[in-house]
Amino acid sequence: MFILGILAAHCGCAQDTTKLASMKKIKQYPQKILAKTNQFEERLDKKTNKFLQQAQKSEIKMKKKLSKIDSLKAEAVFGDIKIRYQQLEQRLKKEAAQVQQYIPSLDTMSSSLRFFQQNSSFLSMDKATAERLKIASDKVKELENKFQKAEEIKRLIKEKQQYLKAQIGKLGFAKELKRFNKRAYYYSEQIKEYKALLKDKKGIEKKVIARLSKTKLFKEFMKKNGQLAGLFQTAGNIPSPENLASLTGLQARTEVQKLLQNQLGSSSLNSKIDSKGGMPNAQAQLNQLKQKVTRIGNTDSDIESLGFKPNSQKVKPFLKKFELAADIQSAKHNNLFPVTSDIGLSLGFKPSDKLITGIGLTYKLGWGSGFKNIRITHLGIGLRSFIDIKAKGQLFVSGGYEQNYFAIIRSIEQLRDINAWKSSALLGLSKKYKIGTKKNGEIKLLYDFFYARSAPRTQPLLFRVGFGL
Repeated sequence: MFILGILAAHCGCAQDTTKLASMKKIKQYPQKILAKTNQFEERLDKKTNKFLQQAQKSEIKMKKKLSKIDSLKAEAVFGDIKIRYQQLEQRLKKEAAQVQQYIPSLDTMSSSLRFFQQNSSFLSMDKATAERLKIASDKVKELENKFQKAEEIKRLIKEKQQYLKAQIGKLGFAKELKRFNKRAYYYSEQIKEYKALLKDKKGIEKKVIARLSKTKLFKEFMKKNGQLAGLFQTAGNIPSPENLASLTGLQARTEVQKLLQNQLGSSSLNSKIDSKGGMPNAQAQLNQLKQKVTRIGNTDSDIESLGFKPNSQKVKPFLKKFELAADIQSAKHNNLFPVTSDIGLSLGFKPSDKLITGIGLTYKLGWGSGFKNIRITHLGIGLRSFIDIKAKGQLFVSGGYEQNYFAIIRSIEQLRDINAWKSSALLGLSKKYKIGTKKNGEIKLLYDFFYARSAPRTQPLLFRVGFGL
């Protein structure tokens, strides 16, 4: 400990070492990273292989169809499809992909692992730990390379889409091209989803990254070794050879300035910067240019040109399609005081952006007869099933079937009487809205077609207010 203290003091990181050393499971960090990268590598390989197989089959079908019309044109447009895809797969396996896109999560993983390798005092380094760090670090690089290869596939497929549209777009291939474009779109969206899921840090990974980010030594390390630091050099910051290599092909500041001047006009750009409030105005100009470039060059965001309405749920993991929500509806005794409140908890499954279906439970709570006579009682429970179908925007047509037990519950035996349960058949409208940036809210107005069957008779119109959990 004395030697570690001297080493930490020499580096100016005694407190930093203590903070991380206090984490008993910190040695599991490399193993967690390894497990995570293995999982995403398997998913990415599976999705990429499946997409390439589907794309190849689609081209073969289009070639056969075109051959019946014009065999020479079919050969000129498609060539030998199988050999072309085999060559692509072999090239992707052999060649290392050039860094084309910055992925923050992988940069953090890679940098943190290299940080531990170069600062052994943080992990009380032994041979086994050093080996795990190396394996995990290599795996992160391999995963990054595969993401870059996926970007290369996206680029090639986009070129193929444009080529096929120009060659056979007017020859009765609208259906086939739409299917080809649809698969390409969902492959692109799936890659985006994987990158987003990489950010989802949990457990040890979350704690280690959070603590590392607070240490001075790690901040200094990232300034010199982080991939992003290599893109934006600051005074006294000399990027590593790896980051210098990653700068190849990037435009220099003067080149970017010339491009902006060509797009906005030299006098316009300079006047915006030099005038009062120039920087905000210049930023606004840059934002406008960015939006124009996005509209022109990024076909992924141009939904109208796809020929179909994308389903964002298609690329989400299965468990991410479930939504937990709660709602409340009240029956009033007078204008102010509610007699009862039905508190519901539901679990919905969202297979598409236009459909939500699920089940739920309700608990009926009695409040008494007035403000001077508040008395909480347990008046019943209910079982729900529901379905919401999108009508327009955030307006949904909602339906459901429910079984409710309306009586004071004194024992579980009461619930076994089937005849005591009352049915409700519901149909109405629901409106979904945002609560803040992350939460969703919902209001529902439903009509109960079985309200007259209940004894005592229940209200026909139900108004519910809900929110996501």
